[in-house]
Amino acid sequence: MNTALTSSVRCRFAPSPTGNVHIGNIRTAIYNWLVARHHGGKFLLRIEDTDRERSTPEAVQGVLNAMDWLGLTIDEEPVYQSTRREAHLAMAEQLLASGHAYKEDKGNTGRGEAVIFRMPGEDMGFDDLVKGPLRKAAADLKDFVIVRSDGNPVFHLSNVADDIAMNINLVIRGDDHVENTYRHLALYQALGAPLPSFAHLPMIVNHQGKPYSKRDGDAYVGDFQAKGYLPEALFNFLVLLGWSPGDDREFLSREELVALFDLDRVGSNPAQFDLVKFENLNGQYMRALPDSDYKTQFTACLAEAGLIPDDDAYLDRVIPLLKERIKKWPDTAEQAHYFFSDHFSFDEKAVRKRLQREGALENLLALREAFAALPDFTATALDEALRNLAEQQGAKPADFIHPVRVAVTGQAGGPSLFELLEVLGRDRVLDRMAKAKETVASLNPSE
Repeated sequence: MNTALTSSVRCRFAPSPTGNVHIGNIRTAIYNWLVARHHGGKFLLRIEDTDRERSTPEAVQGVLNAMDWLGLTIDEEPVYQSTRREAHLAMAEQLLASGHAYKEDKGNTGRGEAVIFRMPGEDMGFDDLVKGPLRKAAADLKDFVIVRSDGNPVFHLSNVADDIAMNINLVIRGDDHVENTYRHLALYQALGAPLPSFAHLPMIVNHQGKPYSKRDGDAYVGDFQAKGYLPEALFNFLVLLGWSPGDDREFLSREELVALFDLDRVGSNPAQFDLVKFENLNGQYMRALPDSDYKTQFTACLAEAGLIPDDDAYLDRVIPLLKERIKKWPDTAEQAHYFFSDHFSFDEKAVRKRLQREGALENLLALREAFAALPDFTATALDEALRNLAEQQGAKPADFIHPVRVAVTGQAGGPSLFELLEVLGRDRVLDRMAKAKETVASLNPSE
């Protein structure tokens, strides 16, 4: 790590509020926040709202909401770039006066003169804290506009002017800004301002290696919040998209991330967003909640679906069966419905495959008789009864296991069959097994 990054580090998140907050942008905010917290420095926010047509109050609030949801606290009042237009124009005048800029009617449009920054005409380079040494030839570094002919400052000028005013000494941003950094370094040098360190983060991509977008699935922070994912899980997962703690750990508390995070371990290769991995991590965070908190949220999800448990002890037996399977809160009712209502949906494919096949209903009814005769309706007794029956009939246990699961739950998969049968109880199980023929007929399996 750059030894200059000490408790004096000042870094910032500088979003343009022109729409929803993309996970790539919020990851940039997270990395800035972690660096500041790791070194005991300052994490600042600048809203780059100079695009007056697209920078809406709703979009600004969206940025603030996303940061609040993820716990990205800032250390000073946010800066709104739109309030600093006069300071930006004053800096342009300074550059004109020093000969580092000139005026020109770009394209001879007759619409007025733009202010053009004069590049130094020499090769440029810098040591990126993620990508390493980077260089660009003078021939590829062209002069560029810093104030448009309509009098409005351009991003390059406003960005550098505000970073100087905010005493930012570390700029962490996406690697789509690498080309801009050469221009910005030239501006710093022309203004005689101290140069910050730069770190450019790898892109987040889809499974094809292309920039991750809404077409690939949830791409905005608000999407994840609305779908019931936990903020700590998203925070943890986004940190791992480009950074590693140096071992195989993936579940890391915020305190651990603050202690471990360093730009040295940020890779330069694009990072792939894998929704399956993320959902698994979210499930881990859910299971790590205190039992009382988990139960409260679980019950609330059932209530939203019109499922009101009237037996607290029964609820306490159901929850452990489903904990490993539920990866986000909105899945709760779907996973748990058959425990709390006899009016649950059936997977038609599972019905056709498991209950319509030849001999399946006969096997199911024979198994029902064996279950009904049990003195104790326990998982162990149910398992033994099924296997004994399968052996007597010269069949495989699976010939009985799959039909009974579909008959009593409507699903092809789920928690341990015999444990769920025990929790459902004798009356529910036997009643649903008896209605299997009716279930098959109602779903028109012959089509």
